[in-house]
Amino acid sequence: MPDDDQTDLFGASEPVSPAAGEGAAATPASHQPLAARMRPRSLSEIVGQEHLTQSGALLPRLVASNRFGSLLFYGPPGCGKTSFAEAIARETGSRFVRVNAVMSNVAELREILASARRRPEARTLLFIDELHRFNKSQQDLLLPDVEEGVVRLIGATTHNPGFYVNPPLLSRSHLFRLEPLSAHAVASVLRRALGDVDRGLGSRSVTADDTLLKDLAVLCDGDLRRALNALEVIVLGLPEGATLTPADIEVFARERRIRYDANEDEHYDTISAFIKSCRGGDPDAALYWLAKMLAGGEDPRFIARRLVILASEDVGLADPQALPLTVAAHHACDFIGLPEAELTLAHATLYIACAPKSNSATLALGEAHRALKERPVQPVPLPLRDKSGQASKQAGHGKGYRYSHDYPEAISGQDYLTTPLTLYSPKPVGWEAKIAERLARWRALKADLRSDPNRVP
Repeated sequence: MPDDDQTDLFGASEPVSPAAGEGAAATPASHQPLAARMRPRSLSEIVGQEHLTQSGALLPRLVASNRFGSLLFYGPPGCGKTSFAEAIARETGSRFVRVNAVMSNVAELREILASARRRPEARTLLFIDELHRFNKSQQDLLLPDVEEGVVRLIGATTHNPGFYVNPPLLSRSHLFRLEPLSAHAVASVLRRALGDVDRGLGSRSVTADDTLLKDLAVLCDGDLRRALNALEVIVLGLPEGATLTPADIEVFARERRIRYDANEDEHYDTISAFIKSCRGGDPDAALYWLAKMLAGGEDPRFIARRLVILASEDVGLADPQALPLTVAAHHACDFIGLPEAELTLAHATLYIACAPKSNSATLALGEAHRALKERPVQPVPLPLRDKSGQASKQAGHGKGYRYSHDYPEAISGQDYLTTPLTLYSPKPVGWEAKIAERLARWRALKADLRSDPNRVP
């Protein structure tokens, strides 16, 4: 650990490493980014998360009583996870130790926990940003001290805790989900930052119309940190006393990035919305989510594979052309590449979204698996067995088999299971409606033939 001392949020002093900060600056320095300077100082100053901060909600009651254990805040970037941690530390008078999981390691964690054991009266609040970056052993290291109350953990993560936080640690924590901030909430903070002389940009006397601030908020997709830092860049590029114009916002708009992290929650949530929109027959929504994935840099082959799956899982026999079309789209993505492959994906997406839907193949396969799992495995009937070789013929394999093409519509009336089962139930939609009619006719033919099994064409 370094030799220099850093003062924590409430006056305690102790050596800390660069990755772990105690106190995180009670009074923001002027050189800090605007987002850090404008960070809320209490729960009441936090905007846009009223489901957590409103009077009578669980979190304010836990903080007011100062009897909470560990807390987990889960939500997208810039929605207030760090702000909640700092506000809670202030309101409870706790010793605040900040760790970023990307930069920390086991040795540092051991020192922090040992320090907390030496100072039980300080009630250490350990804030771990990006908790999902800790591996299992690092998370397990926290368990004994969390369970004994040596530290109170506040974890912040943009990833679903159910997948990235160890179950024992998750079970010992209160989980709070934060939502992306509305454009109105973000714009209100931008307005406050423009006028705040002490912490914001008030000394520059720049003015802005509410509509422009809301436009900037919309461009930042609910990420308050990003919106504040964008506002700071724009304002510092203007002379003092200037007025913000649409042209100033347009410069930022041209560089807008869609929040979309491959292999993380946004990836899974968006492809889920895409699949459900296609399945639900909403071509407009399906195209919107497709465009978002492409703008976010998603692999077009991944999208094409999902369309191939949809063709069998959700369209099936209601439109048999869906599968070859989506397979062709997948091949096209390989040899065309972006950006032209976007048109191919749009073509296939619209076809799947607008096609009649049937999951009969999915259900039938599930019934077949269930029959194999729950009932005795049926032997292959003797007439259906392979009769190649003398031994097979002597065993009677193939004896009694009726060649289907010798009968009208290739229906011989023969059973192809020892114990007949009904696994496939066609749906009366699209092409599958014709299949339903055909199968009904075949059942009647079979019944007629079984009444006279010796009849030949």
